[in-house]
Amino acid sequence: MSDAFRPRNPTGTTLRAVAEVVGATTPTAVPDDLRVTGVAVEDGEVRPGDLFVAMPGAHTHGVRFVPAALSAGAVAVLTDAAGAEALAASTVPILVVPSPRAVLGRTAAVVFGTSAPSATLFGVTGTNGKTSSVYLLDAVMRRLGWRTALTSTAERHVGDRVIASRLTTPEASELHGFLAAALEHGADGVALEISAQALSRHRVDGVVVDVAGFTNLSHDHLDEYADLDAYLAAKALLFRPDRSRRAVVSLDSAAGARIAASAEVPLTTITSRPDTAADWHVTVLEQRPDATRFRLDGPGGATVTTEVPLLGVHMAANTGLAIVMLAASGVPFPDLVRAVGARLDVDVPGRMADASAATGPRVFVDFAHTPDAFEKSLIAMRAFTAGPLVMVVGADGDKDPTKRAGMGEVGARHADVVIVADHHPRHEDPDAIRAAILAGACGAGTDTTILEIPDPPTAIRAALRHAGADGAVYWAGPGLTDYRIIGDEHVPYSSYEDAGVALAEAGWGVGVEA
Repeated sequence: MSDAFRPRNPTGTTLRAVAEVVGATTPTAVPDDLRVTGVAVEDGEVRPGDLFVAMPGAHTHGVRFVPAALSAGAVAVLTDAAGAEALAASTVPILVVPSPRAVLGRTAAVVFGTSAPSATLFGVTGTNGKTSSVYLLDAVMRRLGWRTALTSTAERHVGDRVIASRLTTPEASELHGFLAAALEHGADGVALEISAQALSRHRVDGVVVDVAGFTNLSHDHLDEYADLDAYLAAKALLFRPDRSRRAVVSLDSAAGARIAASAEVPLTTITSRPDTAADWHVTVLEQRPDATRFRLDGPGGATVTTEVPLLGVHMAANTGLAIVMLAASGVPFPDLVRAVGARLDVDVPGRMADASAATGPRVFVDFAHTPDAFEKSLIAMRAFTAGPLVMVVGADGDKDPTKRAGMGEVGARHADVVIVADHHPRHEDPDAIRAAILAGACGAGTDTTILEIPDPPTAIRAALRHAGADGAVYWAGPGLTDYRIIGDEHVPYSSYEDAGVALAEAGWGVGVEA
């Protein structure tokens, strides 16, 4: 059984009510009193009383898994005409619609009772900064005394219960189950990380957030979208009345102005760029290895000065976005000033995890995977690094290959040494992945030292030698993952833990915890 969040005491609704909401036909008998208490799209997720949704997939139709779903306790099936034909001999109650995926969100909302949630919902989209922003939202809400829940690329939280995530934004059935669990917990505020894919593929259907936030847009996911315009158009779907009630849009990337111009809901703008006009401005006052201090200024003389244990101007911008999103939801700004205080403590899993020892080079292991994210982190590290700045970088196999040259180029423009290593080659030739990164680095036209060291343990040890006692190492990509994906195999390996071992071997002592 899946460990996805579900309400512990679901009430559900009748199957006939579901049929009416989604306009389904019923080729088999549907008892008037048959209730469904959950929705699942995978047989391994099914719980007793569920409605199993059998959809066509890339390789097979979900109707294949109906017997397993029924054995697990499903009491009815929602499918399309092809699925209904395959189930013609079955006596299980069946609902038929042209496209099950297109009605999955509405189905889950009526079954889980999440159509009109009592909690304030926040949704954040953008290329980079989504995860950090939802954790920052959660941190401020907790400071306000709210009960909270969040869903992100890294984890899902309901109160203090935490489970790992499989997708940045879960399928609609899982998302509504999560929301129902949050409401059952008594959540006052819920922060949702919303990907472009989630908007394109109906994963957030049936959800209207009170405040939508936009961080930025940069090169990513062009293996799934035709170009950056199509990628931006997918994210812009969040800023319509059927998805959100109001918005806060960062103008730190050029795409922000396009989102602001096309948004169909009331919006507020924010920027960390001193030359850009916006309603709110973030001004960085100090950058240290352990924190970034900044001031947020807004309309009517609203201002707050605080710091976060996160590195870089972009993290100050993400914090400002979170604060302004809460203000846009109706929280009085003086309450936010008191909640944030002089320092807002927050832990964002895998983002610039500090693996440094008490002495020696600073080492940060990051989950970033785009050229823009690399650039922002390297600039942040340069602000406090006296010696050489060394970057260890690899790329995911079976993912957007068009950004790999940009990864290398950014490294060569901002680091003194770039070491290209393997990360998750998956089913691709790792030599080819490295070659693309190296081509970008070598083509940057800088005097940066560029090395190819495929083996990650060897690469980090070489990086420490090049950094020396007063330098720093930026290990881009792995974050706190404890495996590498080679082919179909998950090979145990923690970059964060190995960095600590390598520091100890070099005589710098044991690394600190993230």
